[in-house]
Amino acid sequence: MSAIEGFAERRVDVGHITLNVHEAGEGPPLILLHGYPQNALCWSRVAPAFAAEFRTLAPDLRGYGKSDAPPDDPDHRTYAKRTMAEDILRLMDTLGIERAAILGHDRGGRAAYRFALDHPDRLERLGIIEIVPTAEFWAALNAELALKAYHWTFLAQPAPLPERMIGADPAGYLDWTLASWTMAKTLDPFPIDALASYRAQIAEPARLSAMCADYRAGATFDRAADEADRAAGRRIRAPIRFLWAEGGFPASTGDPASIWRRWANEVSDASCISGHFVMEENPGAVLDCFLPFFRQAEDTVSPPR
Repeated sequence: MSAIEGFAERRVDVGHITLNVHEAGEGPPLILLHGYPQNALCWSRVAPAFAAEFRTLAPDLRGYGKSDAPPDDPDHRTYAKRTMAEDILRLMDTLGIERAAILGHDRGGRAAYRFALDHPDRLERLGIIEIVPTAEFWAALNAELALKAYHWTFLAQPAPLPERMIGADPAGYLDWTLASWTMAKTLDPFPIDALASYRAQIAEPARLSAMCADYRAGATFDRAADEADRAAGRRIRAPIRFLWAEGGFPASTGDPASIWRRWANEVSDASCISGHFVMEENPGAVLDCFLPFFRQAEDTVSPPR
């Protein structure tokens, strides 16, 4: 059984990697993608409500939770969001899912919008929590935002510098990071089981390296992929619903919804009172924002591929 109430947990071989997946519910497929430094348990407070209406899958991204954590490569393709999106595509193929809605937070949001760009025919609707596109965020880094999001440059440093520094006190680093990104600056929002799993994964050297590799990919491959798409005029075809926190990272970019409108044809947005970890800090805002949005796709006939 999964630590998410009502969910089953299993490992799924998707052909080139094995993902750990939490699943419950029936109905149209909905895939939940978590961010850093978390895993699928970040959805614990909202996933049961989604599963009451949707076939809900919450995989651990590669390198996180209990999914495989392969070593990085020199070009950082192993943890590129394009690669993570392909993991989700193969998961869908393995489970017989033709099209799905995807909701992503943080790094999972980056894998989600990359999926939207690379595999548009397989996506119904796209939910994004607390990010703007990677290239846009790098371009927005002024002094204030760089101090707030220092981890973008720190974790992207060549191995093994960040791994050795974090590895000296992984639980201390994890707890400080989580608390500092909440609105209340405490660990109170995080369920006990989820917090224990976050601490356990960052203490594993292979997963710590994977998390750093995730950000090395963000600074290199992911940024370049975004810039290439922007130069080519590619846009996200699926409807986007964007939720941002008043105490989170996108709020520091100025007008985050306008950034998404440069990337997609149909964008609606909402803000809420929360820090970065909205699903745990303000789960009601997540459900109020996304349940109606994903319901809109239920009676829509999917076009042929």
